[in-house]
Amino acid sequence: MYVEHKTEAGDRGEARIGWVTFSKTGCSIYYRGKRFQRIKGGGVAGNYFDSETGDEYWISGVKKGGTNRHWAGGGDVLIDDDACSEYEEIVGK
Repeated sequence: MYVEHKTEAGDRGEARIGWVTFSKTGCSIYYRGKRFQRIKGGGVAGNYFDSETGDEYWISGVKKGGTNRHWAGGGDVLIDDDACSEYEEIVGK
């Protein structure tokens, strides 16, 4: 999944691609020790929030074209080591 921290910097927050797990009900996502819950009715810039800090995140599937960042954003997208080979298969590299 693509996980981007939505900050005051807008679409330039830390962005990663990696494996997530879902709660039994599917209402929460777990990634790198954080628990994310869906923002009911949509947030300012994200679709999930960190249940501990309240920070907004954009979490979505990985795009085949590798263009996961918002068109107005920028910055590197880090790929977790254990997700590299799967990511390369998805984007065809």
